[in-house]
Amino acid sequence: MATTTERPVAELVRQSLSICVLDDEADLVEATTARLQRWGYPANGTTNPNEALAQVRAGACRMVLVDMLMPDLDGFTFLEKSLQLDPNVAVILITGHYTVDSAIEAIKRGAYDYLCKPLDQDRLRKSLDELAEVSSRRSQIRVLDEQLLSNFEFEGIVGRSPAMLEMLDMARKIAKHYTNVLISGPTGSGKELVARALHQMSPVGQQRFAVCNCSALVDTLLESQLFGHMRGAFTGATETRPGLFEYANGGTVFLDEVSETSLQMQAKLLRVIQNREIQRIGSPEVMKVDVRIIAATNRDLRSEVLAGRFREDLFYRLSSLEIHVPGLAERAEDIPILVRYFLKKYSDEYGKTFQGMTRRAQMVLLHHDWPGNVRELENVISSAAITATNEFIDVDDLPGNLRRPTGNIGPVEENWRPLPLDEVRRIHIKRVLEMCEGNRVRAAQVLGIGRTSLYRFLKREHRQTSKNAA
Repeated sequence: MATTTERPVAELVRQSLSICVLDDEADLVEATTARLQRWGYPANGTTNPNEALAQVRAGACRMVLVDMLMPDLDGFTFLEKSLQLDPNVAVILITGHYTVDSAIEAIKRGAYDYLCKPLDQDRLRKSLDELAEVSSRRSQIRVLDEQLLSNFEFEGIVGRSPAMLEMLDMARKIAKHYTNVLISGPTGSGKELVARALHQMSPVGQQRFAVCNCSALVDTLLESQLFGHMRGAFTGATETRPGLFEYANGGTVFLDEVSETSLQMQAKLLRVIQNREIQRIGSPEVMKVDVRIIAATNRDLRSEVLAGRFREDLFYRLSSLEIHVPGLAERAEDIPILVRYFLKKYSDEYGKTFQGMTRRAQMVLLHHDWPGNVRELENVISSAAITATNEFIDVDDLPGNLRRPTGNIGPVEENWRPLPLDEVRRIHIKRVLEMCEGNRVRAAQVLGIGRTSLYRFLKREHRQTSKNAA
């Protein structure tokens, strides 16, 4: 009875491994193909290397049994081309001139096995059965990964690390209560996604959700954006417009990078929280609003309060409930599931089909520091999905800065000397700008500060340089 129950399982496993036999001798191709089919493997054969490569490209075979010496294409060249088309295809090379050195070279180049003619049928069958088992397990893992992806996606947030699960648990508890929330975390970690999730799970989830990036606007424009203005209130105000607080009345306003606001603007925000009222610019009328404020920052607001750059009363009003979104460095175990999520997203968006990433590409991602966090990872996958020509994204499809090893910080330089903190900051910002090739938006993300702060710093440096030159 044991053999009857085990055999169908073995046959199913073998059926999952489709094999292509490639040899320049048609009789040998026919005999080998017939033998494989008797063993229970879906097999076909050809004497044309290009036809075999076409099968690999189309995913019609998971394994190729190929002769080393053929007139049109040798086995090593075929192996290289096959792995470029599908890094997961298994290639068994067959040779009439076996040596240990050539076998080692074949394995190093990516061959699954290296067999000698005449073929040892028992060894070949054992090798194929092992490969079929591995292939079957990989298929099961892919199915489980898809299930994991759906299980660990929550309101657009993907993560299964302890840090993320703890953060999501806190978000679920907080969302039920219609109160202000402070979200902290590094730039690019997904603070806006958390804010949207909080809104959607809240009692006012069907109401409006308005977003304002406080670091992108100067005070006058920010005030107009939030509070609205009357016609003629300032130059260019050709019509009366409501602000975001009025627009999202009954819902939620998300203030991104709230630490970048001036003290004057912070006083106005405090009034909204305390009195639930606003005034449009140029209007004496006071309007009542009922909005939930979710604020986000990439800075330590407690330090900002101590430094006098952020109002203490506003900080306590905002931080009665606080959520910390971990950076990618704190949740490296989420990188594989995030990669799969973004690959699926951009497969659909660009009309391409991706089976995954090669192992070496995955290793590059796992060893990167990710200063831009999840946003940087998404940008990497998005650009790779555009340029990739195969079903598997490889190292060559990744941006240049990931392919170049950055290395670790070396020992202290011999000519090191103590510097004032302002000078250290200036040097560091200069180096980050050089690394980002002058891209100030990217540099601000890497530095973990708002663009406005970086612009202000560069403006001060320019004035100082001009003064010194004079």
